Amino acid sequence: MAFPGLRYLLLLLLFFFAGSLLPDEARAARAIDDSGIRSPCAVIIDQKTGRIFFEKNAHEKRPIASITKIMTAILAIESGKLDEWAPVSGRAVHTEGSSIYLKEGEKVRLIDLVYGLMLRSGNDAAVAIAEHVGGSVEGFVYMMNEKAALLGMADTHFANPHGLDEKNHYSTAYDMALLMKYAMENETFRKISGTKVYLAESRGKEAYRVFRNKNRLLTELYPNATGGKTGYTKQAKRTLVSSAEKNGLDLIAVTLNSPSQDDWQDHITLYERVFDSYRMTNILPEGTIKAVRLPFYKNRVYLAEGFAYPLAKEERRSVSVRYRMLKPKREWGKRGGDAPPIVGKAEIYLNGEKIRTMPIYLKAKKDEGNFFQRFQRIFARIAGVSGHD
Repeated sequence: MAFPGLRYLLLLLLFFFAGSLLPDEARAARAIDDSGIRSPCAVIIDQKTGRIFFEKNAHEKRPIASITKIMTAILAIESGKLDEWAPVSGRAVHTEGSSIYLKEGEKVRLIDLVYGLMLRSGNDAAVAIAEHVGGSVEGFVYMMNEKAALLGMADTHFANPHGLDEKNHYSTAYDMALLMKYAMENETFRKISGTKVYLAESRGKEAYRVFRNKNRLLTELYPNATGGKTGYTKQAKRTLVSSAEKNGLDLIAVTLNSPSQDDWQDHITLYERVFDSYRMTNILPEGTIKAVRLPFYKNRVYLAEGFAYPLAKEERRSVSVRYRMLKPKREWGKRGGDAPPIVGKAEIYLNGEKIRTMPIYLKAKKDEGNFFQRFQRIFARIAGVSGHD
């Protein structure tokens, strides 16, 4: 006689074990899928480690509109000229598109131009910044492309400082995420990018200007938003770079060429999926490495900093660490020298893929002196305990 209840129990157990035997990366990927993401190109990464949680056509070269201004802003900040007063040229004033309504001949502090650039997307501000920092727009564009190459933005080329459509002006969602990751490491950029309202000074026809941020994620739609930059041209359509923080995670999302305002919701959806599924997890602590037990190295090797990585719960058991030590040298461990020697490396793997390599250092060995010096110290300690002078 068949037992229907037993049959259902067996099916339930089969379903359970089949799910638990899926590869870790497959089960993790189910949480960050492309359902509901309408933008043609998208990516979301971790700000600290660069881990990619989701990508969709992330390496396709596309026009990028005003998110270009992230590069313009970080170059201005790194120029060291933020307190200088920049003159406004006729070329800047007559730049088409979005504007902060600069007046030809007036002088504006460079930092105020950067706020106008990032919050109001002023194309006139972009040209004024380029002329003051780069000597000319063309000189500044050269600097932009040099910086892009240094940051590894392999599929990017800038033709102007503002993002108006030009044939050789393009990037990718992934490259723009790299740029935003770099920029957000700068405290001044973080502050400017996350500012909702700013009062700017002027020297000339305008006494002051008020800039209100166009980034609706930051100002009204998403409480966890920390910054970003909007963009739009007829060719590029809507482009958006944003950042958000929650549960110890700092994330960056990029969408390109969205045909409608669905990009706001795309960013919120991506953020919530990552925040729900991942936590920053400590993998290696700073300090002495107990796992290395070789006699020469025992209790003397250490990491100068710890390592944490965003992981889904199911991934934690898939992390492994391998220590690769160099052959000991006589001079290691002696006192003196400017820096501790690097004697090996710690390699961290997730699902068999290397995600980080960290140097291992050796603590200096105490100089205990020769045999007679050691004997004298031992005798002095004994004498001290027994009360002798």
